[in-house]
Amino acid sequence: MTTAIRSLPGSVRQAVENENRRTALAALSVLETENDSDLDRLTRLAAGALGEAQAFLGIVGPEGQQIRAAHGLDVSTWTHAAGLTFSAHAIAEPGVSLVVPDAVRDQRFASDPIVLDLPCVRFFVAVPVLVRGQRVGALCVLSPRLGLAPGEAQLSQLGDIAALIGSCFELKHEARVSARTAAALTREEWRHALTLEAGQVGSWVWDLRSDEVVINDIMRAMFGLEGERHVTGQAFLDKIHPDDREMVDASIQGAFEEGQDYHAEFRVLGTGRWIVGRGRVYQRDGAGKPLVMMGIHLDVTDTREAAEHQRLLLLELNHRVKNTLAMIQSLARQTLRQSPDPKAFIDAFSGRLRALSDSHAVLSDRDWEGVALADLVQMQVGEQFDFGERFRISGPDISLPPDHALGLGIILNELVSNAIRFGALSVPGGHVAVEWALQPGRPRRVDLTWRESGGPQIAGPVEYGLGARLIERSLAKVLDSTVDLRFPPEGAQARISFPLPD
Repeated sequence: MTTAIRSLPGSVRQAVENENRRTALAALSVLETENDSDLDRLTRLAAGALGEAQAFLGIVGPEGQQIRAAHGLDVSTWTHAAGLTFSAHAIAEPGVSLVVPDAVRDQRFASDPIVLDLPCVRFFVAVPVLVRGQRVGALCVLSPRLGLAPGEAQLSQLGDIAALIGSCFELKHEARVSARTAAALTREEWRHALTLEAGQVGSWVWDLRSDEVVINDIMRAMFGLEGERHVTGQAFLDKIHPDDREMVDASIQGAFEEGQDYHAEFRVLGTGRWIVGRGRVYQRDGAGKPLVMMGIHLDVTDTREAAEHQRLLLLELNHRVKNTLAMIQSLARQTLRQSPDPKAFIDAFSGRLRALSDSHAVLSDRDWEGVALADLVQMQVGEQFDFGERFRISGPDISLPPDHALGLGIILNELVSNAIRFGALSVPGGHVAVEWALQPGRPRRVDLTWRESGGPQIAGPVEYGLGARLIERSLAKVLDSTVDLRFPPEGAQARISFPLPD
């Protein structure tokens, strides 16, 4: 409480500090609003009603009086105490107006700053201003002259102007609240639209009375309705694939008749894209008839395709694992048959297993979609020899399917191993040439030749033993493939031919 408020008489101070009055002030932010030209105009009308040139509108708050409008007065230097007693008594006293013929002789007002100093008030009339039924301030018309006696009509006119001021406060407060609400709603709509756009969600509102459907741009693109100015429920249903229409109709009827949520997954006619829809009836009439239905649609084509792709990958993985285990078992049996000594078995089997593992690693890096033939050759021999010195490779770019790559990888590993042990790579001057070509036809065929030179003469396939059989059998899973292993005096040769699927 300020000094200005404490200086008021007890009953007046009690009226000013009334909790309901202060609540009305705070609720409407009467003390926080800026200067208003409408209030200035009404204050000028009040001054004119009594034929005087001075009037002010004072609102009494916790700090004292705030002058919200004035006419014929310089209120820029007024304190919160200036004119406070006029407005405070108008708030506290029960009458509709307070008329004071001579403020100097009235002890209630004689010490008010605007009586003691400019504008040296003698006569004044104060009419309370009501907001939400509470007296928040007063409209005051004043004069430094004596002898004024306003009639009932003039006082009634002042009362009407004061009532207009109260209504002005309330209406402008409601306008501010409405503007803030509208701004908040607009921001929420923007946020909602951005959320839907970011998630590529199509939204719709279906007015069942007119059959009109309001949809966003994402929904239009989803159903190919970009050119349609007005979209009806029937137009939307006509865009559903015939095979899915009955299911969608049943879900919609369930929402209409039983209050269930609409939920359907269907294809769009023409594009074949898969859509998931969810919605519900949001408004019904008194008889329970549905009036408005709202919902969303989401394109799940990519999700379904990804799930199908994953399913196929799992099937392919299962197939690969079975084939790989069978290949490992075969390698182990054949190696053990030819290498009864444990150390010899481990050395031979480890090398063949490593070749199989390397091929698997390359295929895994490429998601089992195939491997370049040149990469496969370099992988099997590049760790032990420099290309261009001991090895020469040449051929076009060819991508091998997984089964081809696994089988050919084992063949190349055996050829390298046997060349190191018995053939061209067992002596410093030996060389190996690997060449391949792609033969046209249906299917196309790959012809690959391994040719050794500069090495010792090989007696025959006896020295190659198991290696020769692995070379001849490793492409057994590739239908219509051939492996021709020869041992002319100049060095071992292998001619490999297999079909290449389109």
